[in-house]
Amino acid sequence: MPELVEIRWHARAGQGAVTAAKTLADTALSNGKYVQAFPDYGPERMGAPLKAYNRIGDQPIRKRGTVENPSIVVVLDPSLVGTVDLIDGAPEDALYIVNSAESTETVRQKAKLGRRRLYCVDANQIAHECIGLRKPNTPMLGAICRVTGVVGLEELL
Repeated sequence: MPELVEIRWHARAGQGAVTAAKTLADTALSNGKYVQAFPDYGPERMGAPLKAYNRIGDQPIRKRGTVENPSIVVVLDPSLVGTVDLIDGAPEDALYIVNSAESTETVRQKAKLGRRRLYCVDANQIAHECIGLRKPNTPMLGAICRVTGVVGLEELL
């Protein structure tokens, strides 16, 4: 894991992105990491697009403000792919984890990701099968753990 991992979450209000960012931060904190977790939204209602952010590091975090150059971009709502600029500010080696039932190539084309690293997870289906609701935040947390190692899956549980 790099010295500082910065994550930008894209979701719609009510999908649990803010809760997921806080849960990830709490887990990392209880494992000795320095953390930040915060949302970026206004008075929007359920279903409005929003962003949430994490910073996780081995040293105290002096940065404040939104994450401008995320090393990881997480998308909870598949309808945001192609409608929001997912690559805005992200370096070429950023990692993208997208909730989608579509193929990786289809998502790659819609999001204009080129050769960037992309993982697709049908988190809506997983959540529906497990809890009967289409709340993708928890399956996406599992995907982040599995793909990045930022925190271990066992630690998250």
